[in-house]
Amino acid sequence: MSEIVFLKLGGSLLTDKTQPQALRSAVLARLAGEIAAALAARPHLRLLIGHGSGSFGHVAARKHNTRAGVTSPAGWRGYAETARAAALLHRHVVDALWEAGVPALSIQPSASAQCRDGELLALDERPIRVALAQGLTPVVYGDVALDSVRGGTIISTEEIFAWLALRLAPRRIVLVGEVPGVLTADPASGVAGELIPTITPDNLPALIQALGGSRGVDVTGGMAAKVAAMLALVQAQPTLDAVQIISGLVPDLVRTTLADPALHTGTRIVRTAQAPH
Repeated sequence: MSEIVFLKLGGSLLTDKTQPQALRSAVLARLAGEIAAALAARPHLRLLIGHGSGSFGHVAARKHNTRAGVTSPAGWRGYAETARAAALLHRHVVDALWEAGVPALSIQPSASAQCRDGELLALDERPIRVALAQGLTPVVYGDVALDSVRGGTIISTEEIFAWLALRLAPRRIVLVGEVPGVLTADPASGVAGELIPTITPDNLPALIQALGGSRGVDVTGGMAAKVAAMLALVQAQPTLDAVQIISGLVPDLVRTTLADPALHTGTRIVRTAQAPH
């Protein structure tokens, strides 16, 4: 019986977000190899990969304030520039996956995405559904999108995952970043925070003050926004056992997390305090 898992590779992991278009090629190549190894070990695993835009799309988007809206000729040019930058990183990711042996299928979200005042209302999931059924690994990414109120905007990988999760029913979502999970202090502050192993609706209010923004340029929200969105998704989708937030800087952790659904690594976001069976 196949298991669908959504895997996000964070933009801050794949790039140096403090420098424009700075790819961490060695990190990307290692992660691609770990993904290939996990798929080889679990033939029934069906994987949807998403990735952030890092210092590619986010820098262009911040320059043109694309997420807030597109209303002028200069703004539309910036919209296209942001799309191009995000697609450049996407091509690096897809190429690395292929080089590792993963049958990656590029999916461009902006080709079908429709928003209203920043909310994703439509995205064609049919190519992704077919790809998964046929053993391919579809790859999506944070991208621009047309918006009936703002003209244009940006949709994050988490927003795309939330839309697709309600339609494709994944068992797990794994978010891979630079940190070992959700910490009680922002790593950028210099304070050594402790790992929060489990987040539920009951303990989130007490933790929310500890969840800061992202290091570098991020126009789609920091850790607090990601955790809140993923907790809402876990509550809305009964088939989703957990969202896991783990570090991609620890060698082999992505492989072992994908290969073993029972492995409780990083921070788990669940609907109740008791871990799902």
